[in-house]
Amino acid sequence: MHQRRSIRLEGYNYAQEGAYFVTICTQNRADVLGRIVDGAVQLNDSGDVVNKYWLEISDHFPNAEADGFVIMPNHFHGILIIQDRRGEAHDPAQKGAVTAPLRQCTLGQIIAYFKYQTTKAINQIHNATGVPFWQRNYYEHVIRNETDLNEIRQYILDNPVKWDLDEENPNRRKMHNKRNANHAKPFSHCVVAIHDRRGEVSSPTTKGAVTAPLRRRI
Repeated sequence: MHQRRSIRLEGYNYAQEGAYFVTICTQNRADVLGRIVDGAVQLNDSGDVVNKYWLEISDHFPNAEADGFVIMPNHFHGILIIQDRRGEAHDPAQKGAVTAPLRQCTLGQIIAYFKYQTTKAINQIHNATGVPFWQRNYYEHVIRNETDLNEIRQYILDNPVKWDLDEENPNRRKMHNKRNANHAKPFSHCVVAIHDRRGEVSSPTTKGAVTAPLRRRI
């Protein structure tokens, strides 16, 4: 059986405090979340679902805070900040109620919940059952410092404006593949004519000049 290679950092504790830049792509990178018009995102019903559940991350995981994010036609970028709040008690919904101390959830658990809930809600909109919406994995970058954080926030803001240049844009990929196909020349179609002219002398550029016999090169 084929084993999927993990893209997580080996030995890294994804439950510890920190900020993470997450990218999740739709199944087959299909444009199913909306479209880009004049450099701005226009979400469809599925995109609205993704927007709703990302904003509600902290409601389900009090140790997690959703920071900047953008929903593109076929992928999602978001910054997630995880805080160590173990030992605290969540504010009770009912006065006098007692809740257990918070359990520190990992980045993977939070993303799995997000993907599961959005997929279920989107399938309900389309009267579908069990249809995959996201790719099975996701990409993450551990944000190391404030400079890194600010650069990623700016990248998120610029994403819709630069959609035409985005490698995830299927139209850009089609044009790129088309250009490569037009420029590619298979070896079977290449004809190289080599004439054996050793022993001859090339025409001198200056009258009376003498040149050495030609040497055959390939």
